[in-house]
Amino acid sequence: AHAGGRFSTAGIQGDDNLQSMIVGTVMRKIKSRTWKKQRYFRLQEDCMTIWYKSKKAGNAHSTFSVGDVEAVREGHQSEVLMSIADDFPPDRCFTLVFRGRRGNLDLVADSAEEAQAWIKGLRKLIENLENMGQSEKLDQWICDWFKKADKNKDGRMNFKEVQDLLKMMNVDMNEHHSGTLEDDEFVHFYKMLTQREDVLRVFQEYSGDGQKLSLQDLEDFLREQQLECEGVEQHALDLIERYEPSETAKMFHAMSIDGFLMYLSSPEGSIFNPNKRNIFQDMNQPLCHYFISSSHNTYLLEDQLRGQSSVEGYIQALKRGCRCVEVDCWDGPNCEPVVYHGHTFTSKILFKDVVIAVGNYAFKVSEYPIILSIENHCSVEQQKVMAQHLNQILGDKLLKTTLDGKIPIGLPSPEDLKGKILLKGKKIGGLEERLNGVEQDSLTVEVSDEDEVADIEEDNHRNDSFRFFQFFLLFLQKSKPRLSKELSDCVVYCKSVHFCSFKHSRIHSKFYEISSFTESKARKLMRETGAEFVCHNARQLTRIYPSGLRTDSSNFNPQDMWNAGCQIVALNFQTAGVEMDLNDGLFSQNGRCGYVLKPDFMRSPDKGFDPENSPNHETHQPLSLCIQVISGQQLPKVNIKEGSIVDPLVRVEIHGVPQDQARQETRYIENNGFNPVWYDTLNFTIHIPDLALVRFVVEDYDKTSKNDFVGQYTLPFSCIQQGYRHIHLLSKDGTSIPPSSLFVHIRVTELT
Repeated sequence: AHAGGRFSTAGIQGDDNLQSMIVGTVMRKIKSRTWKKQRYFRLQEDCMTIWYKSKKAGNAHSTFSVGDVEAVREGHQSEVLMSIADDFPPDRCFTLVFRGRRGNLDLVADSAEEAQAWIKGLRKLIENLENMGQSEKLDQWICDWFKKADKNKDGRMNFKEVQDLLKMMNVDMNEHHSGTLEDDEFVHFYKMLTQREDVLRVFQEYSGDGQKLSLQDLEDFLREQQLECEGVEQHALDLIERYEPSETAKMFHAMSIDGFLMYLSSPEGSIFNPNKRNIFQDMNQPLCHYFISSSHNTYLLEDQLRGQSSVEGYIQALKRGCRCVEVDCWDGPNCEPVVYHGHTFTSKILFKDVVIAVGNYAFKVSEYPIILSIENHCSVEQQKVMAQHLNQILGDKLLKTTLDGKIPIGLPSPEDLKGKILLKGKKIGGLEERLNGVEQDSLTVEVSDEDEVADIEEDNHRNDSFRFFQFFLLFLQKSKPRLSKELSDCVVYCKSVHFCSFKHSRIHSKFYEISSFTESKARKLMRETGAEFVCHNARQLTRIYPSGLRTDSSNFNPQDMWNAGCQIVALNFQTAGVEMDLNDGLFSQNGRCGYVLKPDFMRSPDKGFDPENSPNHETHQPLSLCIQVISGQQLPKVNIKEGSIVDPLVRVEIHGVPQDQARQETRYIENNGFNPVWYDTLNFTIHIPDLALVRFVVEDYDKTSKNDFVGQYTLPFSCIQQGYRHIHLLSKDGTSIPPSSLFVHIRVTELT
């Protein structure tokens, strides 16, 4: 089969930008002020792949897929291009931003026209890809593999090429075939491979004649399996209209197997309930009643000791729906504060540039408030500069006083604070004094919130080898500077205070005060006084951050902290893994706005919920979750080793209160990552459904070493749709890997 891309030849000929991209352009690839190399860039005929190589003959070439590009930024919109702004005008510069955690590609064209051709052309291709349906993604996927396998580019495949292709596609094929595959045969062969026996089985169970689903058949399926109960007839008609490819079937209000598969592969047929995708929660509760997506040391792209600091860290976190970012501020040269991880070898960036980036990206993904968590280590002079930058750059976005200018009695809601940026930091006096015009002396206020020495002592009280590190930090920490009034005035609803005890807080704390805990301190409080912790978090905000020992930027499990109602659970967004999967999973609901309403039993101080102890069955109805893992589709290849094919297994993990933590696995299927079939059933009991997350993980079984990760998908238990559902898998980075999916059947029942 000739592997054509998504654009027709006519489409390319009619588009001057795509035409000039196919011809190719020499541009400068910029990595730093001093690294600027010329490269020849060209769009491949498939309109899906960008090919580039050095101008020198004989050098190897590189490629990347248009699908990997998330956005194209025009002008000097990256740190690298800003650093060479004097050398090249903005109309010749652009930046390709990749999905996941891959670094940007900064380019300079020879003319503004050439830059525009690439900017417009790429944007058109990206938009085109985003509008693709699941079956088109499958066609595209097969075409991509065909191109990789058709080594001699003659548009046909000999047996060796077919065999190699199948291995690349995770299909095992024996040696007994011979001959070649050409156009139609390849399409037939591909249809045969992608035929879904598992879906056909369900289809035939409900089809009266085995050929089609009548309107009544489809309604029965929606009622009995998908557990729909309202407007079912209308929904069945809508599904036929939307997904049935045959006009004849549509005319008879019927659905063919192709239409049925398209419906099951669509967002409506996915495991995630579409009604929970957009904002559906009450956004008028006080801020402390929400879990808030939060990042730790947001400026770091790598580890905590010598990694690179970058404004991109803020842009990436905000684009992922993060609503609380951290800024570590230190005195910099020329009276310009800098941001970096103090007392380490991480690189430095300007505080001013961070504020500009936050101002630009704060409300692109969500209109709900941003909290800037300031770790302030600056002198009074540079604190004044910080306040100046915050006021001048953010303007009206910066919240400077209470919403109505009066003394409030509780925290405002995300709805009240839409479009606002709040500062979290130390404050001179309280809101009451400020609004009553009473000033307090700033000499008594310590500036910084996190005390790394104390953290490390707490995490390592039994470890003598850390003594030297402690003394080193103590030696570096000078006497704490005073707080400038200008910076103090920027703090309104998030005044950082030291935590004494829950009893002390109950009597003395103000609703606008917030304490920060290291993960180990939070765990200790949870074990000893879990119910009090939940109660404390119903009244005011709490921030949890990783131990100072996590120098590799690893993360702690955020679920433990959410179980106690902690709102601001700060994770290293740059580090992929189960912890960030859980964070992405929790915040994938409610419009991905970065705010998720806590369950009602965590919002009232008198409910007495304790995450560590068995819940009371009178108030919490336990549920049974039954998952039949039926099959997998086009799983990505994880091991590039010659001839290796995935041996996939599926693990389902429940993350929630300690009593609900559980994991079960299917058996592994040998040598088939293309269309493995399990029909394995896994059963779980869930006592606190409102706090549970469900994570599906696919791994490549290895009997001699640790299994390799293949893909995963995490979602809140409360967002699961029952019935026959597809789960569209994500990579380690949390980006989609079409058309990889799992097909499952789900039932939730009350335990009697």
